[in-house]
Amino acid sequence: MSYLLGVADAQTRMGRFVLTGSQQFGLMDGITQSLAGRVGMLTLLPLGNAELARAEAAGEVRRDSLEQRLWRGGFPALYAAHRQDVQPAQWFAAYVATYIERDVRQVLNVGNLLTFQRFVSMCAARSGQLLNLNSLASDCGISQPTARQWLTVLQASHLVTLLAPHHRNFGKRLVKTPKLYFLDSGLLCHLLRIASPDDLLTHAMRGAVFETWVVAEALKHRHNLGLPADLHFWRDNHGLEIDLVFEHASRLHAVECKSGTTYSPSWLQAARSWRALVGDEAADPVLVYGGDAEHRGADYEVMSWRSVGLGQRLSG
Repeated sequence: MSYLLGVADAQTRMGRFVLTGSQQFGLMDGITQSLAGRVGMLTLLPLGNAELARAEAAGEVRRDSLEQRLWRGGFPALYAAHRQDVQPAQWFAAYVATYIERDVRQVLNVGNLLTFQRFVSMCAARSGQLLNLNSLASDCGISQPTARQWLTVLQASHLVTLLAPHHRNFGKRLVKTPKLYFLDSGLLCHLLRIASPDDLLTHAMRGAVFETWVVAEALKHRHNLGLPADLHFWRDNHGLEIDLVFEHASRLHAVECKSGTTYSPSWLQAARSWRALVGDEAADPVLVYGGDAEHRGADYEVMSWRSVGLGQRLSG
């Protein structure tokens, strides 16, 4: 880093170097030269739906169904041309073992690694749900401060994210608890012990896995543009909830996620109720679902999962 500092100061043209790699907690702690003011930091999450769609169109990867896309996730190693036959279950098992045995030991004093592994699995079972730290800690047999510390490590390593509730209440009492999401649906399916894509067709967590995938895709889109996350959900104390809320062009946008493959008009009921509360600031809500057909109504849009990430309708 000190060498690059000298080069950057001697020649001020930007963009000469691209430094990539997985974040190692110990390495980051040991860096004394931050290159402040001379670098731009980009967070690269697993491959997005748009990237995989382009690879499918070019014949570089096989065309997936929704269940296959959710189950495999977006880690590049599972799509590399020379590794197309890699079994996701085996790859994820090795990934989790390596992460727990190497990276976690660098930052946490975990006396029992099996307890931490159970903690990760318990987080997976709560993906797409309101985060209750007391319940999570109790189920894992750890204290709440420990659960908070471990969750912070999962966030720092980009395995999970917390979606904050939207701060404007529109005359309603709102929940103030964040929602927990994993950032890769394939890893989530592995931790949920979903053995195959076909198992997702009737699995009790299908809706949560799909919602997790949509939220992760929205975050990828913003990270790839170098933008802050600025994504929220909205839920009042009566249970009315919008999966994604974001501000764009002075309007509030709502996104609803439904994993079903056949569109139902009732799916837009919550979005319409929310829009009535927001008033003129609300844009037409978008419904993302598990089917292929798309259409636009007078005051809404229905988007196929295949279109997620291909435009800016999902996260601004």
